[in-house]
Amino acid sequence: MTAFGTGAATGSYDELENTDVILVWGSNTQECHPIIFNHMRRGIKNGAKMVVIDPRRIDQTKLAYKYLPVRVGTDIALANAMGHVIIEENLVHQDFIQHATEQFELYKEAVHSYTPEYAEKITGIPADDIREIARLYASAKKATICWTLGITEHHNGTENVFSLINLALLTGHIGKYGSGLNPLRGQNNVQGGGDMGALPNRLVGGWDYDNPEGRRLHEQVWGVPIPEKMGKHQTLMLDAMEQKEIKALYVIGENPVQSDADGNHIQKLFENLEFLVVQDILMTKTAMLADVVLPATGWAENDGTLINSERRIQRVRPALKGPGISRHDHEIVQDVAKKMGVNWNYQSAEDIWEEIRLLAPNFAGVTYKRLDEEGGLQWPCPDENHPGTPFLHSRLWSKEVGMKAKFMPTHYQPPAEVPDHEYPLMLTTGRRLQFYNTGVQTSNYKKVKNAEEGLEIHPEDAAQNGFNDGDPVKVSSRRGSVVTKIRISNKQPRGLVFMTFHFPDQVSTNVLTIHATDPLAGTAEFKACAVKIEALEETISLSEAQ
Repeated sequence: MTAFGTGAATGSYDELENTDVILVWGSNTQECHPIIFNHMRRGIKNGAKMVVIDPRRIDQTKLAYKYLPVRVGTDIALANAMGHVIIEENLVHQDFIQHATEQFELYKEAVHSYTPEYAEKITGIPADDIREIARLYASAKKATICWTLGITEHHNGTENVFSLINLALLTGHIGKYGSGLNPLRGQNNVQGGGDMGALPNRLVGGWDYDNPEGRRLHEQVWGVPIPEKMGKHQTLMLDAMEQKEIKALYVIGENPVQSDADGNHIQKLFENLEFLVVQDILMTKTAMLADVVLPATGWAENDGTLINSERRIQRVRPALKGPGISRHDHEIVQDVAKKMGVNWNYQSAEDIWEEIRLLAPNFAGVTYKRLDEEGGLQWPCPDENHPGTPFLHSRLWSKEVGMKAKFMPTHYQPPAEVPDHEYPLMLTTGRRLQFYNTGVQTSNYKKVKNAEEGLEIHPEDAAQNGFNDGDPVKVSSRRGSVVTKIRISNKQPRGLVFMTFHFPDQVSTNVLTIHATDPLAGTAEFKACAVKIEALEETISLSEAQ
């Protein structure tokens, strides 16, 4: 949003099949986004070179042209070093920079000291490999960068993203087919949630909260004034809960007691609320603390729309009737609103969508009839004759650029917490293919019901500590401890261990993670914290130890 004026992936899935270079940065796409990875796989078959940049040797590296094993939390140093090489070797797209960007000289000055040799000391990646990938990306006719939580779940996640955007601006790999910047969303409607105004600084359709035109439009359609004071994002809400400024909370489709960092602290915050409402499809850990639980319907029982990672608006139709007394989310929220004294009168999900079309120019041309006939449309789609927009920011190549894209200089900062003598290992967290988020929807699936969490650890680290595969251990950070089993693996380098948060009844991994947050986005640093591991007596079961 800061760099381009729009907070969304710039390209389409099909473009991954028709590009020359794909940088997959901090994303275990094969396991966490398997449908998107199928498009990448087709792109590789069509000749694209995929570069995987990740601390762990994840399975998708088997298909990679090159794997760069970046140390956790050093992505900015690597990106800046690539920028340094591109500038020093005159591989920049000079015409594009002059025509469509701002602040290039600031960026050039910022990356001047990030030689590949300097970056090698920080990232662990050989200087020659940094040069090779910088040249590969800059010289490609078409190239795209894809990233996910490995970039954003850091105390400086926003700056991590800026560092990748800078590379695209430097080379002109933006605003044209086959080139772009693509944050891959972790769930099927994350993009849609943001587009609907589920952010404190945005109104429906992505209007800035302070935009006078957007505020007037919303007030006209809704018939009420928009509050002058902006709301809080989740991290600030948690802070307000701690200060007793927030005493009641309404949680819809979220499980923060299981998914948020520093889990013991989060649990206490929720226990201390005066009133907690949870609206969800299953009894999550958060729902178990609620005063009131409102049972909602699941995706196969819903009617409406979703918006995926490529900005595609798609229809959702119910295949099943929701069980018991469950109801559609919009019906529940509407009835709560009526009890609070307002006369909402939506008769269907389509009624709500028609209101959205009035509020959001990007969606104005998207009707249910078109979605049914055309199978989905990508915004912006400003009128009913518009075909939708496969890729964004083509204006940057036109005579009338409008808002220029901004270089945002960034500098490397180490993780908020690094290993030391007392806590000698670095823990990073993530997901596995078979499971989904906090495990609520997948852990009871019969084919994986007996699966167990494990601490993935390098063979030499395990041997140094006298651990064998399957040994029970206690894993501790400065915030808490969990009990799990050793899982010896070559996926991570020495000094790094890995766990997921899929098993709420076995291992609450997020009691270990640190609540160091990005001041701009509020995202916690799930990807880096210091831990130690200790042996347990084999005669003690894991459940007894917990």
